[in-house]
Amino acid sequence: MMILEKDKTIIRTAEERDVKQILDFIIELAEYEKLLHEVKVNEESLKKNLFGSRPYAEVLIAEYDGQPAGHAIFFHNFSTFVGKPGVYLEDLYVRPQLRGKGIGKLLLLSLVKLAKQRDCGRVEWSVLNWNTPSIEFYKNLEASLLEEWQIFRLTADKFDGLN
Repeated sequence: MMILEKDKTIIRTAEERDVKQILDFIIELAEYEKLLHEVKVNEESLKKNLFGSRPYAEVLIAEYDGQPAGHAIFFHNFSTFVGKPGVYLEDLYVRPQLRGKGIGKLLLLSLVKLAKQRDCGRVEWSVLNWNTPSIEFYKNLEASLLEEWQIFRLTADKFDGLN
């Protein structure tokens, strides 16, 4: 389904046929973030978790001049303070050679459009503290940096050790 179209850019919802492209984008993003060693995902797990009987996340695909340009992977969370669902943006990625063409902004605007349609109270995401270009991009969109919050993570390899 087409979400947004502007100039040479199309933003659409991903389909199962996009799994290979989504994996390619994830790997490219991990390389950029110097986290390729953490990537465990494969096409099978993406297919199951994005397009299976219980999808856990959704993907928007950006195409520029008919070519794959980037994606946004997101899922719903819930704000008890707002009393509404929210959207958590897991990945926002645009291929380096296509940055500066407004593709990232269109992906984010498309996500905001979906959040409004779904009566969500907010859209949130994390950014690596060294990623100055992304931080400036988000600030230019008037996003707020929540400096008082820190992210904690409990990984699956620690689950069984909990009592």
